[in-house]
Amino acid sequence: MSTRIALNLGGGFVPGVNAVITGVVLAANQLGWQAVGIHDGFEGLWFPERYPRGGLLDLSALGEGLNSSAAVIGTATKVDPFRVRTINSENQVEEVDRSDQLIELLRINKVDAVISIVGPRALSVIFKLHRKGLRVVAVPTSVENDVAATQLSFGFNSALSCAAEMLERIREAARSARRIGVIEILGEHSGWLALQAGIAAGADAILIPEIRYDLGKVAAKLKTKLSSHTRYGLVVVAEGAQSAVPEAEPQPVNPLKASLAPLATGHEGEHVIEPSGFMAKKIARNLQKLTDHETYPLALGQLIKGGNPTAVDRQLGLAYGAAAVRALHENHSGVMTSFVPPELKFVPLSEAINKIRTVPANSLFLQTARSLGICLGD
Repeated sequence: MSTRIALNLGGGFVPGVNAVITGVVLAANQLGWQAVGIHDGFEGLWFPERYPRGGLLDLSALGEGLNSSAAVIGTATKVDPFRVRTINSENQVEEVDRSDQLIELLRINKVDAVISIVGPRALSVIFKLHRKGLRVVAVPTSVENDVAATQLSFGFNSALSCAAEMLERIREAARSARRIGVIEILGEHSGWLALQAGIAAGADAILIPEIRYDLGKVAAKLKTKLSSHTRYGLVVVAEGAQSAVPEAEPQPVNPLKASLAPLATGHEGEHVIEPSGFMAKKIARNLQKLTDHETYPLALGQLIKGGNPTAVDRQLGLAYGAAAVRALHENHSGVMTSFVPPELKFVPLSEAINKIRTVPANSLFLQTARSLGICLGD
């Protein structure tokens, strides 16, 4: 019987994810294998009745449909079969382990192996499924490029190009309005996206999680620029940037808000549930006090995930998909496809889980930023 492989997406939308799917399908066809897609993470297996044509999608029948920008198999912001939220007999929400049921459902559907397109958080889930006997290969995806054990995650180049273009537009708007634009970019633990996009757009200052900032030094840099005829500035800040100078302790979350939002971060106001934009407003407010110049905060957030993928990501996606099939064909399991220029390698998942790829202190991009006179807050 022909080998049957299933493909799923364990994360949010990434530009050009269908390139990975196309790579899997074309490589599988060359081997005479069948490729199917699991709708919305693992939802298609657990709840097939929710989908008109069933929970599994025959990818070989899609043809030209794979060229569309939307993810044909859907997305899943959280894929964890070890902690599935259900309603118990007492009508209470609880999390249960359904991993054994998942593996059994794959067996019933005659799936021999799974290829998962996942980010750093879901890699540990895939690793645990592998340890329970599932044949699995992971494809790294992250618009923040923070997956360990690979130099380039799928989707990063597209997000970088979009972020750089948007920053250039904002810089021109700041020049016309004679303001300091403070732009927040995705990057809770890693500053690759903010750093590279900021360099490309000619930012005056870039603040990233790897370097604790002193806002006084940023203000001094901007004052030097503002004292000339150039009456504007551009500051790029990653959402996870942290101050080197002790700041006032955040006010405790209002008890009512805490009861309504158990995941509250400690920020008051509109950011009690959704933290996006908090850093931009905080930095902008303090810079305005220090420079006595009008600032304008803006958060790019999920907007950078829109649009078409770049040629780099199209090629990388096809290569990652084909490599994942090749890994299974060579009897690899529990591995992640890794781009280590100039090669695509297979690395054990144990080398990638529970780690974040951060910007090293000797990074060429940090050296470039300093050489260009960009303030990094240190």
